[in-house]
Amino acid sequence: MPAGDPLPQAFYERRATEVAPDLIGKLLVHDPGRTEGTLRTGRIVEVEAYCGDGDPAAHSRGGPTARNASMFGPPGRLYVYLIYGMHWCANAVCAPAGVGDAVLLRALEPVHGTDSMAARRSRTAGSVGGRDLCSGPGKLTQAFGIDGAHDGCDLTTDGGLTIRDDGWTAADTVSTARIGISRGTDVPWRWYVAGNSHVSKP
Repeated sequence: MPAGDPLPQAFYERRATEVAPDLIGKLLVHDPGRTEGTLRTGRIVEVEAYCGDGDPAAHSRGGPTARNASMFGPPGRLYVYLIYGMHWCANAVCAPAGVGDAVLLRALEPVHGTDSMAARRSRTAGSVGGRDLCSGPGKLTQAFGIDGAHDGCDLTTDGGLTIRDDGWTAADTVSTARIGISRGTDVPWRWYVAGNSHVSKP
């Protein structure tokens, strides 16, 4: 079973630019059946910060809506949204309630349950393995079985979906501009583990 307790709410009660680099190396754990057979674990190796109404690339820039309501909720919740009408993206909500900060989980290094991940990915992507399992925000949600039903779930409780700390630390972390967006590309709010083959784009 996963090592370490879920990160507490206090961990997320900071701006996304502070939380994001601290999420590097933590474990995303999805255990929907609460059994060894359904356990999927991946190490977070790439993230991006999105910071409230002052960030032109943040979904929260225009205030709360039905789509982004979870971004304004308590810190430590999950904000899940659909892009291109087909890919889910998972974000850890940060800062005090009402601010609208979140950290996008961009890539994971699979740790446990790779066969289960590959089976889920192969339903739409054919034969998938190795670095392609979770090397992108849409890939990791598909591999982990995360979708809109998980929007607003509490990452801080000992539930089926958590982020945990097993003590692992990256030897070198790189900070760059965010990718896949057309606005807000002038800030270095993307972090990833240097040299890690599971990062979506070095």
